[in-house]
Amino acid sequence: MKPARLATVVVLATTGGLLTAATAAPASAATNCTSPVYKRQFFANTTFSGTPKKTDCDATISESWGTKAPASGLPTNAFGVRWTVTRDFGSGGPFTFAVSAQDGVRVYLDDVRRIDVWKNVSSTVSRTLDLTIPKGSHTLRVDYVNWTGAANVKFTYAPRTSATVDRTGPLTPTGLAVAYDPTTGQARLGWAKNKEMDLAGYRVYRRPADGSTWTRLVSTASTAYTDTTLPVNGAACLYELRAYDTAGNESAGTAARTVTTVDRTAPAAPVQRPTASEPEGLRVAWGEVAGATSYRVYRAASPSGAYTRIGTTDRTSYLDSTAVQGTSHYYRVTALDAAGNESAQSGAVVGTLRDVTPPSAVTGVTVTPTAYGFEVHWDPNPTADLESYTVRRGVLWGDEGDEQVCSLYPGYSVPAGTTSYAYTTLPDGEETCFIVDALDHATNSSFASTGEAQIVVATELDMTPGVATPEGSPLGLTAEAAEGDEGNRLTWHGLADSAPEQAGGYRVHRWNPQTSAYETIAELPSGALEYFDTGVPRGTTSFYWVTAVAEDGSESLPADDWTVTAP
Repeated sequence: MKPARLATVVVLATTGGLLTAATAAPASAATNCTSPVYKRQFFANTTFSGTPKKTDCDATISESWGTKAPASGLPTNAFGVRWTVTRDFGSGGPFTFAVSAQDGVRVYLDDVRRIDVWKNVSSTVSRTLDLTIPKGSHTLRVDYVNWTGAANVKFTYAPRTSATVDRTGPLTPTGLAVAYDPTTGQARLGWAKNKEMDLAGYRVYRRPADGSTWTRLVSTASTAYTDTTLPVNGAACLYELRAYDTAGNESAGTAARTVTTVDRTAPAAPVQRPTASEPEGLRVAWGEVAGATSYRVYRAASPSGAYTRIGTTDRTSYLDSTAVQGTSHYYRVTALDAAGNESAQSGAVVGTLRDVTPPSAVTGVTVTPTAYGFEVHWDPNPTADLESYTVRRGVLWGDEGDEQVCSLYPGYSVPAGTTSYAYTTLPDGEETCFIVDALDHATNSSFASTGEAQIVVATELDMTPGVATPEGSPLGLTAEAAEGDEGNRLTWHGLADSAPEQAGGYRVHRWNPQTSAYETIAELPSGALEYFDTGVPRGTTSFYWVTAVAEDGSESLPADDWTVTAP
């Protein structure tokens, strides 16, 4: 038979004659040290074997125990101490390990021995090592032993920050978040702390959503930033964050974060144009404003008076149907965008609603051919504010028998109260056309407003001489109609006072339609250059010749001209 096994061993102790069970000491709670603090273990041997006599946390490795025991329960010689830490080295890069110890020390990176000074010495020995650590998390381990004599140990590790050595940029920051406050128009940025040991800070960049160039807003060692410089125009902006180290290396940018701002930027003020009277009111107009969706129109009784809004429109003009005729009104206009921002007021323009009602058309127009042109008559116009009439003559376009058009010349103004006009022109038998237009005090024209008028067609008398004037005269003649009783004025030129062709003087001839001949009406001495014909009645057309008379009585070829006088 096999002997029975004891499932549990109980140690009994005698106390006062009673048997009691001894209470076992609880196992030490596991020691956890927050990186980059080291976990430190003390061993009562130099082989780091067995259970550590003590475990704690150590922020730095820098001890000088001398000849004393490093901890309670450890010998003064032949002991070992182990430090370990796992930490994130960020982007890694060039580092320097520095160690000094008496006696032995070994440094490991990810279980790979990097420094080995492992012997019993009587003085402190130092070593340094430059190495490149890859990015990410790595484990450092430092083993120290003291065999005999004094005990001290020191270990440091640090990035090499010289710009000529460190060419490794930091890791891109993480956790970038942007919160926009529409009340203040500011954006609050926050992000996670970077793991770099040589981190100098962070740089915040911004650009318009429709742009491509980033603008650096700030360099900061903080993990938060408030942008108070955002435009308030409703546009979208992008943010990017980059880390930079003490060597000046900059990380890549984070993924962009977008903010759309509130629009508090008003459009530009409109530029007004002159007002215009219309039958229904006074038209106010202005130029289009970029970004505007509507416009407000304000009116005042004086340039510096109180402007009251009278209307809103999405067009670039507004008809003020409440304007008072004959009264000056002053207008200003503002532009509004889609967000409701209102521009400053435009400059003031003044407008007066004038009378735009044209007079009634002129009626009863008759045209009678005369020896001076035409006699035009019409009926009195009943328009109350009649200012004047305009008598206009024109040329007929189109073939007779077909629809013809009267192409009008500029007219002659006749005051209100007159119903006739002596229209002077050379009566040479041409067919012509007439209208009479009415204008009021506001210069409204009946014909211009309606395009309609009574058109009268008439044919001139043919008063032209039946004898043609030969060419080749040495003289040039100008005939001017008499303005009063002084007669028609004739002036000529072409021969000097000493010219033999005019030694006998000059002769003035006038056409007599009854005799169908040019008859001499004046004999003038040599050197004469002017003559007033007072023998012709007003209201007719006069045709003249002037000849030079030589000493022997012979005449030069005549120079000719004509003139017309109204009755």
